Amino acid sequence: MLIEVVKSKIHRVRVTQADLNYIGSITIDEDLMDASNLIEGEKVQIVNINNGERFETYVIKGERKSGTICLNGPAARRVAMNDIIIIIGYGYMDFEEAKSFKPSLVFPNEETNLID
Repeated sequence: MLIEVVKSKIHRVRVTQADLNYIGSITIDEDLMDASNLIEGEKVQIVNINNGERFETYVIKGERKSGTICLNGPAARRVAMNDIIIIIGYGYMDFEEAKSFKPSLVFPNEETNLID
């Protein structure tokens, strides 16, 4: 049996930009992507701490060491600048494998969005 589990999580990161006119997605600093084991094009769930919104989109690479967290397209309407969000990636795995699996969890600095 396969089950869906948390694979990656960037916990409490600050929204730095929102671009309504972009096609869609979330732009994430590539260092944060690497640390959390997320790849470009991967589907993620966004949880907005400030307003309770929960939605899905996909990842695109942002500039390294920039701290960029930019919601693009329609997702830009679900956030405001400086909102704190959680970014969660999920994966499917065998039930027994999931029992011992450890997700990649990242807790960046909330002010800079960089890994200390």
